[in-house]
Amino acid sequence: NRDYFGKSTILFIDEIHRFNKAQQDALLHVVEDGTITLIGATTENPSFEVISPLLSRCQVLVLKSLNNDHIRKIVELALEKDSVLREKQVKIDDWETVYILADGDARRALNTIEHAVDLLGDSQPPLVLTKAIFEKAAQQKVLKYDKGGEYHYDLISAFIKSVRGSDPDAAVYWMARMLEAGEDPKFIARRMIILASEDVGNADPAALTIATSCFTAVTYIGMPECQIIMSQAATYLAAAPKSNASYMAIRKAMDDIRQQPDVPVPLHLRNAPTGLMKKLDYGKDYQYAHDHPEHFVAKPYLPEEVAGKIYYNPTEMGHEKSIRDRLLRLWKNIKPYVSTKDSENKSQ
Repeated sequence: NRDYFGKSTILFIDEIHRFNKAQQDALLHVVEDGTITLIGATTENPSFEVISPLLSRCQVLVLKSLNNDHIRKIVELALEKDSVLREKQVKIDDWETVYILADGDARRALNTIEHAVDLLGDSQPPLVLTKAIFEKAAQQKVLKYDKGGEYHYDLISAFIKSVRGSDPDAAVYWMARMLEAGEDPKFIARRMIILASEDVGNADPAALTIATSCFTAVTYIGMPECQIIMSQAATYLAAAPKSNASYMAIRKAMDDIRQQPDVPVPLHLRNAPTGLMKKLDYGKDYQYAHDHPEHFVAKPYLPEEVAGKIYYNPTEMGHEKSIRDRLLRLWKNIKPYVSTKDSENKSQ
């Protein structure tokens, strides 16, 4: 093309993420010298799937899902321009169902309408497409769900509270409701990572690892198989012993930081990389914990202004009980640990 017409060749590669490194490397020279104009399409994150040298020579454009207005305009144009649909005088009785089934994809909306019209066969015009006909055409029940609305937040709230309430059956039920309605599985997986720390915490430290692994698996595998992994993670979190001690610790610490003026770092905790800093007593009297029995030395680490403050008050649930027992033994007569019930009453 360039030799005969003075124009570069446009090379379009669909699903370019399927090209291995060697295949992508082969494109570098012809892209760089302008022999071809490369257009690559991918449903994956190009930062992970396209080699850096090739990616740096390209401009990344993100194509977003169509909104409901876009879907409606495209469908109405098809109803007006397509000879078959126009002849049958197709009318849409339930646009919300069209939007849900389309899920941002105009092709899916048009295919569903085409199948719905086929189901009505030789019915006399006008053909009115209802929710029931759409569900039959799509071979699925259209659940009431709005990804950005109240129902979306109601369902995720029910899921979170079921996990927190240690009911694995309810957790799976609400999760299934969201997935069947088209919720992004990564949204649910992210919430489980937060749940693992906020509501399980150190009562079962493995919960965070499982939730994080679940998100990774969901990212790599996708629907529908990732439902199995999500079910495993949700039931584990729901059945695990619960503690919000870590959540309460950072909340109380942040409250103090916001309400009190900045206080200096105690001298013995300061970094002293230079001789001048050492002369100013930076790092003076600091004791290296690993040089002491149990790798512990009973020295103050908080500023005097908040000395004796308890932010992390471990519960007696699961693994956290052993953490609590150890801290009580190490800081006996130094830190005023209280029972978790007393701590909860004080925080209320």
